[in-house]
Amino acid sequence: MLKTGDKFPDFQLQNQDGKTKTLKDYAGQWLVLYVYPKDDTPGCTIQGKSFTAQKSAFDRLGVNIVGLSEDDVASHKDFCTKYSFTIDLLADPDKKLLKAAGVEQSEYKGTMYWNRTTFVVDGKGIVRKVYENVSPQGHEEVLLRDLAEMDKN
Repeated sequence: MLKTGDKFPDFQLQNQDGKTKTLKDYAGQWLVLYVYPKDDTPGCTIQGKSFTAQKSAFDRLGVNIVGLSEDDVASHKDFCTKYSFTIDLLADPDKKLLKAAGVEQSEYKGTMYWNRTTFVVDGKGIVRKVYENVSPQGHEEVLLRDLAEMDKN
């Protein structure tokens, strides 16, 4: 698992619109990348709705919000459309970034899933904070508080 001070791994993944995104796209900007288990499930829907509802607050802080799961582009597109998300969701069906970031997996009813994990990455690509085993309810508020207190220089 990545920790504070580590360089965040470079990536080249497509968002819900099929547009390729890389870590370089966020150079000079702060990035909150949150890992969630699966599109259109209860907790993941709560997270997506919450981040969309608070997007303007993150924008005011100069922070980009991006979700990440192993679901594919079509699944992300359907998920975003169904709930009118205004945040990017990156598709990692090959699990390259999930593995490179060291996101842990757990088992639930015989199915493996990626643990909810959030990485706060500064404009130089350095991990500034990691949140593990995140609760989907209210996580965006915790992030906004913590980000407001962080030195962004």
